[in-house]
Amino acid sequence: REVRLLRRQTKTCLEFSLLEKHPCSRFIIAIGSNAVAFLSSFVMNSGVWEEIGCAKLWNEWCRTADSTLLSPSEAFCVFYQLKAHHSVILCQCSCYVAEDQQYQWLEKVFGSRPRKNMQVTILTCRHVTDYKTSESTCSLPSPFLKALKTENFRDQTCCSLLEQPNIVHDLPAAVLSYCQVWSLSAVLYLCYTDVMKLDLITVDAFKPVLSSRSFKGLVKNIPQSTEILKKLTTTNQIQSNIYT
Repeated sequence: REVRLLRRQTKTCLEFSLLEKHPCSRFIIAIGSNAVAFLSSFVMNSGVWEEIGCAKLWNEWCRTADSTLLSPSEAFCVFYQLKAHHSVILCQCSCYVAEDQQYQWLEKVFGSRPRKNMQVTILTCRHVTDYKTSESTCSLPSPFLKALKTENFRDQTCCSLLEQPNIVHDLPAAVLSYCQVWSLSAVLYLCYTDVMKLDLITVDAFKPVLSSRSFKGLVKNIPQSTEILKKLTTTNQIQSNIYT
């Protein structure tokens, strides 16, 4: 169950951690189909991005043993660098990284000595029933956004902070914890939704983060990006329909 990072163009594993080989000041990680769709529509559509690596891993929910043969749309965890500004890197992760693989993933991506001047932004979703509140979850305006940040994150968050006793899970929690330990500036934007599959309304819930410093200069045409998102969700719905 080893995690490997490789370049699919050359089919070779990276000798160093991704961010040691490609230092950056902004690292944006989308985890899950809705967060990935948000980055694809609003960020990657607004610039020219170059693939610099992808993750190769295997577990009960994810089998990417032959990731060198996958197309970019099929690869489960891919890293991109903005060609015009090499200090901006994106990660689109649609696969499940098991608990015993998360530390490997962190080491292969961040390395043993992460750069202190880097700002990390994490986007992900959880089902609204996971949100702990004294109110009935039926009365909540789903989807809605909550934020969790490290002590070194000094900017204003784009939504209210996640209240106790709520917690985060899986790879998003591992990344945020890693950033806290290494005193990195990091924020997690967690969208609570009642639709976990690719969903236009859920993706739209991430729009407030476009005003944050992490996304400054990365989004050029929001109306055009919205149209691309609509086409993406429509295509996904057609492909998911067993009667077509």
